[in-house]
Amino acid sequence: MLWSDPENEPPKELREMQAKLRRASVLLAVAMVLLMFVVGAR
Repeated sequence: MLWSDPENEPPKELREMQAKLRRASVLLAVAMVLLMFVVGAR
């Protein structure tokens, strides 16, 4: 993705979807780390 042209802003729905996707990926990463910690602690 190139952000060289600021006037070409993505629509609101796309930005909301990207924010949700980012949040979901962060939650997934945290869950994976917790799972690895729990499995490793046993």
